[in-house]
Amino acid sequence: MAVGQIGNFLAYTAVPTVLVTPLGALGVPFGSILASYLLKEKLNILGKLGCLLSCAGSVVLIIHSPKSESVTTQAELEEKLTNPVFVGYLCIVLLMLLLLIFWIAPAHGPTNIMVYISICSLLGSFTVPSTKGIGLAAQDILHNNPSSQRALCLCLVLLAVLGCSIIIQFRYINKALECFDSSVFGAIYYVVFTTLVLLASAILFREWSNVGLVDFLGMACGFTTVSVGIVLIQVFKEFNFNLGEMNKSNMKTD
Repeated sequence: MAVGQIGNFLAYTAVPTVLVTPLGALGVPFGSILASYLLKEKLNILGKLGCLLSCAGSVVLIIHSPKSESVTTQAELEEKLTNPVFVGYLCIVLLMLLLLIFWIAPAHGPTNIMVYISICSLLGSFTVPSTKGIGLAAQDILHNNPSSQRALCLCLVLLAVLGCSIIIQFRYINKALECFDSSVFGAIYYVVFTTLVLLASAILFREWSNVGLVDFLGMACGFTTVSVGIVLIQVFKEFNFNLGEMNKSNMKTD
């Protein structure tokens, strides 16, 4: 798992966020396939279809994703972080988090799954940009550039934001798993989390600026296909549904 997270971190420093984040869903079909062989867990026909859709949607995402990075240096990152549009977005997210954590979650969190999902997903909009920013700042620190001191300060700030965000996310993910089915939570969480992360990345890094209409529609279709696949794998995995039973029912009907 540690090696996987290191690879995920390196991916954020090498390719656009709009590609890396949705492709994180590939862990679900691969995990389901391995579990069916190694742990003898049952993978029904809907789960197999979900695996196929997740892989097909990922291929579409790769084909239509932005071909180049919009932010490649620490100086460009600092400029993006101080952009009034992004600062305004952060203020809105922080206000929503305060309302959700201190007022809405205590009253409605245990009965409404969207409360905990919204908190974790909004915090995710800090996690992914922070991860990418740490990678960019680390490049200047390792190469001993003239701006390495500023890069170190930026890296420490982003590490603090990342750490706080992850700790709070873990807390509310555990709360959600105590109250709701993990399969339903995982499927909805993936869709909402990825959508908000893509929104935050689009505002901060402007990765969509060089994407044409065809590529935009292709990525939207790819993301939708992956999301449907994740729902089929997670939500319907307990259904006792296979082709053999369908054939038997058809024979009885005849």
